[in-house]
Amino acid sequence: MKLISIVMIAGFILLYFVGAAFKIQMMNWEILIHSALRFTGFILIGVSVLYANKLRLRSAVFLVLALVLTDDIVDYFRNVNSFSFENTLYGIYMLLWGSLMGYLFMKYSKDKIDTQ
Repeated sequence: MKLISIVMIAGFILLYFVGAAFKIQMMNWEILIHSALRFTGFILIGVSVLYANKLRLRSAVFLVLALVLTDDIVDYFRNVNSFSFENTLYGIYMLLWGSLMGYLFMKYSKDKIDTQ
């Protein structure tokens, strides 16, 4: 549990600095939706691929890319210009952080269940 807490706190601190560096307003509904979609790495990559081996990495990456592309297409039709290099790096950070959190959470959960 300590490792999960450390990764979560470090992730939030890095998220703050990444947002400040790229001048991203964190508490905007658009950014919250983008972040949530990119954090799907928690389920798709962290849990399904890295931990449970239920999906192949290639399939999970295609699913995540499809979600991200769908989000960008919806933004295009709503005339929201969210496609920039900074937002791409921000999305990659959210995806990697979500994957790591998913993997660590599942590993902790399995260890906790096995010890009971």
